Amino acid sequence: MHRREFIGTAALGLLMLQGCKTPMEELTGTEELYGRIGQMLAVPGKRDELIGYLLAGSDGMAGNLAYIVAKDAADANAVWITEVWKDAASHKASLGLPQVQEAIAKARPIIAGFGTSAEVIPVGGKH
Repeated sequence: MHRREFIGTAALGLLMLQGCKTPMEELTGTEELYGRIGQMLAVPGKRDELIGYLLAGSDGMAGNLAYIVAKDAADANAVWITEVWKDAASHKASLGLPQVQEAIAKARPIIAGFGTSAEVIPVGGKH
């Protein structure tokens, strides 16, 4: 299994285990959803603080159907973020929201880098 396939499978598994704001069963119509899965690296000892900023900035994002932040089980500094959006335009618009801008500003000093990331097309699941 290739790394991207693994990430996609893992993300879908997270969606099914963690639930989402809108049931995935209702999202399998003719609309094509937009998704992102990515790894963010915190400076050592700052992962929980980074998670707090990510979660605090995620409220009230129009078009967001799921926003899951998970600790990497093998790397004490890594975080995985799985996002499902109504469309790519909703994701892009979210980056200009005041709470998202504030979260980015607070998190920037403790972000050590970024790992693997992928844009995906969510097709279904259960929660």
